[in-house]
Amino acid sequence: MKLLTHNFMTSKCLKRVNIGFPLGIVAKEVQEIKVDFNSEFISRMIPKLDWDVLYTAAETLGHLSGLPKTVAPQFENDQEFLKKAHHVLLEVELVSGELVCPETGVTFPVSDGIPNMLANEDEV
Repeated sequence: MKLLTHNFMTSKCLKRVNIGFPLGIVAKEVQEIKVDFNSEFISRMIPKLDWDVLYTAAETLGHLSGLPKTVAPQFENDQEFLKKAHHVLLEVELVSGELVCPETGVTFPVSDGIPNMLANEDEV
């Protein structure tokens, strides 16, 4: 699961959950997988992200790779910033572990990079 995906995931489908964001990450295996750099795509995604959540997720996985704590001013023209964001968003992948609901503590397994967000019948 890429950190780009994580940034948009929520456990709001569970009972007693109002926001369900951000999901905590408990990593067992993390990989870096090279992806071609596309500055236009990254530039368009950055305004849609919760940057604090991305930064925390990258820090949790031990893959900050020089990512700044805040979005760079005029980031669209800052190729170094865009490449760091690209790396964290698209090249760092949670292969196995768990995602944890911040409100209930319910865990969702991640296996082979795929999060299983199905809840038990009594939880929905």
